[in-house]
Amino acid sequence: MKLFHISEEPDISIFNPRLPSRKDLDQTKGLVWTINEKCFPNFLTPRNCPRVTFHANEATTEADKNNYLSSTSMNHVVAIEHKWFEIMKNTTLYIYEFDSSDFYLQDLGAGYYVSEKSQVPIRQFVVKDLFGELFKRNIEVRLLPNLWDLSDKIQQSSFQYSMCRMGFAEQRLTQM
Repeated sequence: MKLFHISEEPDISIFNPRLPSRKDLDQTKGLVWTINEKCFPNFLTPRNCPRVTFHANEATTEADKNNYLSSTSMNHVVAIEHKWFEIMKNTTLYIYEFDSSDFYLQDLGAGYYVSEKSQVPIRQFVVKDLFGELFKRNIEVRLLPNLWDLSDKIQQSSFQYSMCRMGFAEQRLTQM
């Protein structure tokens, strides 16, 4: 299994465990966070870019696929807000790969694996064209004015999903 950490920082030589900011996790246990290869595309955005990501799996219904995927050749979507388009075009990401032996599953749906030990990357590569990298991986990219409607709908679907950095998303649109 391949595990990655994606960063805007080009020169991280060692990853030391950090206390989680998420309140649903043990606040006394430092962790090094990585992402599995399946969910890797969910992080090919600037760090603070809010996004709704989802992909089909064996439990995804045909009705959901027909309602939420633009084509039968697509099974993974990364949706961002319009205002992040230019930022994303101009962001370079540094991908750090790790030996997976010290990591354990933290969240299957999001693809998160964690380690309680300091980790040294076994490889690093650079991605300068985030949109190109997503397209190369056959990921559908959606640009929306607001993510909340999609977020609400996908959470009620049969897709595997992850909502990231939603605290930076535009406010919910109000009904007229």
